[in-house]
Amino acid sequence: MNQIGRYLLRNLTVATLFVTVGLAAAIWLTQSLRLVQLVVEGGAPFAMFLKMAVLTFPTFLSLVLPIALLSAVLFTYNKLTMDSELVVMRAAGLGPMALARPALLLGLGVALVCYALTVSIGPAAQRELVRMREEVRSEYSAVLLREGTFNDVGEGLTVYIRERGRNGELRGLLIHDIRSPEAQTTIVAEYGMLMDVGDNPRVVVSNGTQMKFYEPTGKLEWLEFGRYTVDLQVLRKQLGTRWPDPRERPIGELFRISNDPLDQEFKSRLRAELHSRLSTPLLALAFTVIAMCALLPGEFSRRGRASRIAGAAVAALVLQSAVLGVANLVGKNPTLTPLLYATCILPTVLGLWYMKNWRIVRRALSRRLAPPAPAAAE
Repeated sequence: MNQIGRYLLRNLTVATLFVTVGLAAAIWLTQSLRLVQLVVEGGAPFAMFLKMAVLTFPTFLSLVLPIALLSAVLFTYNKLTMDSELVVMRAAGLGPMALARPALLLGLGVALVCYALTVSIGPAAQRELVRMREEVRSEYSAVLLREGTFNDVGEGLTVYIRERGRNGELRGLLIHDIRSPEAQTTIVAEYGMLMDVGDNPRVVVSNGTQMKFYEPTGKLEWLEFGRYTVDLQVLRKQLGTRWPDPRERPIGELFRISNDPLDQEFKSRLRAELHSRLSTPLLALAFTVIAMCALLPGEFSRRGRASRIAGAAVAALVLQSAVLGVANLVGKNPTLTPLLYATCILPTVLGLWYMKNWRIVRRALSRRLAPPAPAAAE
């Protein structure tokens, strides 16, 4: 690659990185809000929140990169045009295909990164993220007790905490248990400590009173204690078996679908996920070619190319929507799978052909759109 090519590639790479960071940060913030709610309500440590936040990046980065590349190509080539640098390059004998080569090289690199994300890194991150979410809901649900609120932690069990202290200390507890049909139990204590005993969540309360009322006989028992243990196993949610989402599956499982009844029932969804992973990274090249078709062919104009930039953005949006729509249709009708690949590949092929033959296309269009010559007078 010559010096001009390296110059273009460097500018394109820097712009792509900046746009990617900006878009990824905006999307990450929206995803983090959900994680904050999950972690705060579940009581998980801050380190787990950070780990889950990092795991969200690969799940959406494959969607951000092609859009960032499109924006970077449009910005870079438009800036070069406005600064007359592109005019000088053209005067030096560089045609649209030569000027497009660095962007195509970067687009190929981005497509390879997207393949790594969709085929391997993304599914692995999604599996770990789902596992950690289930762990928060299961392991840390025992600290779902909010202070100053009557917490209905299970059917027939209510817990009130006046104040939470450090290291799991609880102050001003009231526990009302009506799960037993024979007796209603109410415990009032000054202090308590939430802890796991034998992997079961329990509250060890101190300096309190237990009142047990037997409704059939009307008998009331009163017990003052210095230390008492209350089993809160109901707080720990038991998670049943779950059918793994297609987005979590390794690529090998999508190629070789098991004989599991659920896998066979949703076989079309698994196949659609496989073809979506293999086709959507090609959008990086398609978006690159769309941007270059908008800016490289044609004559130079100092008035800018806002209409062309807007047209490229709309075309990319339409293409992205078409790919998502066809991918959904493939899940219902597998015979449409070739259409999915065609939707991702044809824009690249047609765009490269147009950049190479744009003068012929323009002349053909001008002849077709030209008004007919007036008939000669007899």
